[in-house]
Amino acid sequence: MSSEILINVTREEIRVGLLESGQVVEFYVERKRDASLVGNIYKGKVVKILPGMQSAFVDIGLEKAAFLYVADIMTEIEDYSQFLDESRTQGHDQFWSNGEGKNNQIDIVPKKGRHDLPIEELLQDGQELLVQVSKDPIGSKGARVTSYVTMPGRYLVLMPNVEHIGISRRISDDEERSRLRGILENIKPKGYGFIIRTASEGCTEEELKKDLEFLLLLWENIQSKKDRIVAPSPLYSDLDLAFRSVRDLMSQNVERLVIDSEDEYERIRDFVKTYFQKLLSKIEFFTDEEPIFDAFGVELDISRALGSKVWLKSGGYIVIDQTEAMTVIDVNTGKFVGKEDLEDTILKTNLEAVKEIAYQIRLRNLGGIIIVDFIDMEQHENREKVFNAFIEAMKKDRAKNTILHISELGLIQMTRKRVRESLGRILCEQCPYCEGKGFVQSPRTLCYEIFRKITKIAKHGGERIIVTAHPAVAELLSDEERLGLEEIENRYGVKVIVREDSKLHQENYEVIQL
Repeated sequence: MSSEILINVTREEIRVGLLESGQVVEFYVERKRDASLVGNIYKGKVVKILPGMQSAFVDIGLEKAAFLYVADIMTEIEDYSQFLDESRTQGHDQFWSNGEGKNNQIDIVPKKGRHDLPIEELLQDGQELLVQVSKDPIGSKGARVTSYVTMPGRYLVLMPNVEHIGISRRISDDEERSRLRGILENIKPKGYGFIIRTASEGCTEEELKKDLEFLLLLWENIQSKKDRIVAPSPLYSDLDLAFRSVRDLMSQNVERLVIDSEDEYERIRDFVKTYFQKLLSKIEFFTDEEPIFDAFGVELDISRALGSKVWLKSGGYIVIDQTEAMTVIDVNTGKFVGKEDLEDTILKTNLEAVKEIAYQIRLRNLGGIIIVDFIDMEQHENREKVFNAFIEAMKKDRAKNTILHISELGLIQMTRKRVRESLGRILCEQCPYCEGKGFVQSPRTLCYEIFRKITKIAKHGGERIIVTAHPAVAELLSDEERLGLEEIENRYGVKVIVREDSKLHQENYEVIQL
């Protein structure tokens, strides 16, 4: 499948779109005010140990302390060994540095808790240690860090203090795997481990050696700097989004990278000339007057990815509801009525929804727990067809995911690795009007609430009560619900005056007794 990378550069942000067959399938944005921290290395200081959670807070110089789990603490060189068997290291690939689209096969950061030592015996308050950000701050949570440092290059990933060689499982040819392993065994210095990335397929020894030497130089600079500075301090910042796109997204399937900034175009060409000479012919400068994302239809796809409802070609649709705890995706037949029986209509809608759901999960970068509510199917073989189709569609996703079998209720439960905010959370903010609820109380509901408030005040005496409300509420009080006010006035002998204030939130009002 042919692919293209589009890069839109402005003073404020860099946007990157990965297109497959002309359709954007992955979208990344990095704003200069809040660039991603994943991959950055810090000299941190332990500020609080939580034995009950087997974790610690580490000050790395950010607004919020970073979170370090016990399984992410490396104490000895041997600690890597249990996580680096051949089967678990073959997938390290794709956008390694900041976790964007991280490969779905494995993960260097160990997932199983440490059973040998509790965290209070591994760390102590005030201790300084070298950590790397593995997850950006998300919502109210601080960054997650690990002491298992990995440094990605174009062809290799360096793992300091580890004697191990792993190979991406995307390199399927046994002869090529043996060739690459042989080269790396000859050039690899003692005391270091490496993962051979998919991009290294077909590389010469000179290209691998150049990448290896570059990574070793970076690591030596970090080690030297670490001894000179006081915690908390940054030691290393990963490449910006434009350079990461070249390093991590430029696979053999990518035909070209098109960028609309002449300055960035020249920077990328210089970068490629120095490190990835073979990619130079694929870098193009976009010269059209029309904005690059408009010319390739990317803006429309991004706009669709921010809505909750996505229509299917048949007339059915899916609804995507992202909450703090999980994302729920619901499938509906909508306008699609089918041509045969009900079961056939449901099956066709579910199968069409499968492709769109997999696409939207990838494009929107939905992470954490995801529940997909397919339309219930009576026949077991139909449920199997939908499940297998979903598994197949999700194979294109580079992010690590786990998918459970479809349930009797037609639900698929899955988890997808989340290292950064979803597209919606990056480009949007919580509605200041409904405050994230998605709904506001209706004017009529508020009218009746105001009646109760007036009645409560009127019982204690007074001659006049002034109600100040949003125009929609004030109009209803003065018109359709005027009889309710008159009844209160007659019963308690008060005068109710209604005033409107367009500056008020619809749910806010003021009731004052004079």
